[in-house]
Amino acid sequence: MTDVTDGVLHTLFQSDQGGHEQVVLCQDRASGLKAVIAIHSTALGPALGGTRFYPYATEEEAVADALNLARGMSYKNAMAGLDHGGGKAVIIGDPEKIKTEELLLAYGRFVASLGGRYVTACDVGTYVADMDVVARECRWTTGRSPENGGAGDSSVLTAFGVYQGMRASAQHLWGDPSLRGRRVGIAGVGKVGHHLVEHLIAEGAEVFVTDVREDAVRRITERHPGVVAVADTDALIRTEGLDIYAPCALGGALNDDSVPVLTAKVVCGAANNQLAHPGVEKDLADRGILYAPDYVVNAGGVIQVADELHGFDFDRCKAKAAKIFDTTLAIFARAKADGIPPAAAADRIAEQRMHDAAAARGR
Repeated sequence: MTDVTDGVLHTLFQSDQGGHEQVVLCQDRASGLKAVIAIHSTALGPALGGTRFYPYATEEEAVADALNLARGMSYKNAMAGLDHGGGKAVIIGDPEKIKTEELLLAYGRFVASLGGRYVTACDVGTYVADMDVVARECRWTTGRSPENGGAGDSSVLTAFGVYQGMRASAQHLWGDPSLRGRRVGIAGVGKVGHHLVEHLIAEGAEVFVTDVREDAVRRITERHPGVVAVADTDALIRTEGLDIYAPCALGGALNDDSVPVLTAKVVCGAANNQLAHPGVEKDLADRGILYAPDYVVNAGGVIQVADELHGFDFDRCKAKAAKIFDTTLAIFARAKADGIPPAAAADRIAEQRMHDAAAARGR
């Protein structure tokens, strides 16, 4: 973006996220595009992460989100065993009001200008059809439709990975990976959440759902009358007898207000950046709540879009996503051995892989 405000600069240079390699502020006046592309690390390879289209209240908020999400992608890709670093882009605005072909093409040109350092894909507010448009200007685009050489909807494997994380959590906590009879609450039944419901219903879990969109909840309850609709997230997390809570909407779900009233024994969901601030992971541990790190269990989607770059094979991707079960168990074991929360254990493992890769490259 041109006309960068002092506030945006402050966010960039004073952010506690730190360590980012590159941040690009993009503006195309003709289309109305305002976007931020953040590259956190390329130690493992080109940065890979989706494009979020969201009506941020301020540019500072958009930059902060991009920085946070990009950092999270570095850790996610490292834990998924991918040869990719972490990056993320955010487009500022309500996609229902300003998303146009012209705007997406302009965005594609900005991504292309980075010469492959950043590979983009879908995220909140963007879809496969949007990536098909972006790809017309940028070959470093994944999450495209099968008709255009892509893998299609990545939410399918994202949900499958979260399901594997839940099974691993059950194995660790209860000695059995089965979710039959377990009471699972899902906050957000959109792109990923509704696929997760299907896995849980198929295994015989009791499912409770909530979403800010009434039509999303209605779609689930009409298909599965046994699913219980709950008024809102606050009511969901207070539901008595809940075994697993799955945040599957926006980040920050685990915070100073929600953690003290959580009834669930496990938190395992698809949302990114669930921990609102450092220290929340300890609060969860102190309450005896097992937290499956979000960027580990929700990596199925990025596994899929990364595979698309090499010629997509669904069975190969599903096999890789199934390994999230073993990865999650390994994190719990590391956490126990080191006497630290699982989130800290996952960070240590990811940071070691990035450090080793950077050292091997002489960086």
